[in-house]
Amino acid sequence: MRQWCADRYERYPVTPDDMNSYHQQYIDGHNSIALTMVDGEEIVGYITLRTPADDSSEQRLGFVIVDDSKRGKGFGKVLVSMVVDYAFSKLGAIKVSLGVFENNPTAIRCYESVGFRRVVR
Repeated sequence: MRQWCADRYERYPVTPDDMNSYHQQYIDGHNSIALTMVDGEEIVGYITLRTPADDSSEQRLGFVIVDDSKRGKGFGKVLVSMVVDYAFSKLGAIKVSLGVFENNPTAIRCYESVGFRRVVR
């Protein structure tokens, strides 16, 4: 989490109040939404979707987080797939992108398994 967030939060571990405060400031002003995945009454995952430029035809995934105790059960694939579908079908996106650290092969496999492909810039 700290690697992804850089200097966004003042302390770690991040609390729900920290995340709510940050996202209230950041997301409200940047055409973004934060989504939470729930299984029954348990929170399983979290993801953000934002427009990276003035053109809403591209949407960008971020902060893809799955509860450690739920990993390896396919929740990440479902979460990413659902949000990508939402971006295309509800927001009219023609491109959905994301960034991932090379030292995170599990995330890379997850993203590639739902259709993302590597683009080197």
